[in-house]
Amino acid sequence: QVQLVESGGRLVQAGGSLRLSCAASGRTFSIYRMAWFRQAPGKEREFVGAISWSGGITYIPDSMKGRFTISRDAAKNTVYLQMNSLNPEDTAVYYCAAKRDSGRYWEPENNDYWGQGTQVSVSS
Repeated sequence: QVQLVESGGRLVQAGGSLRLSCAASGRTFSIYRMAWFRQAPGKEREFVGAISWSGGITYIPDSMKGRFTISRDAAKNTVYLQMNSLNPEDTAVYYCAAKRDSGRYWEPENNDYWGQGTQVSVSS
């Protein structure tokens, strides 16, 4: 099993920045890729980006490129989501997920482990 704990969510004003953290523990050697998702009230869970666990290769959807970046600290088993130029539409619960293989990681149902989520609220 892999345990994931997100942190860093809070209320921030539009135009501000936040860095979310996701700490992994347990059988971390089984992780192939980590991903971030978000879910706003009444909406489906949305893919935000991903990073390979060993090589640190990242993928950010075009809609979020330029504002969101993903990084990792292998020594700390922690993945980060840096979010800049936040706007109220970014308000959501942000989740990190872990996947044991390289398959369709951008689809929530294909991830194997999930954190409990952290709330990000952006005021106008």
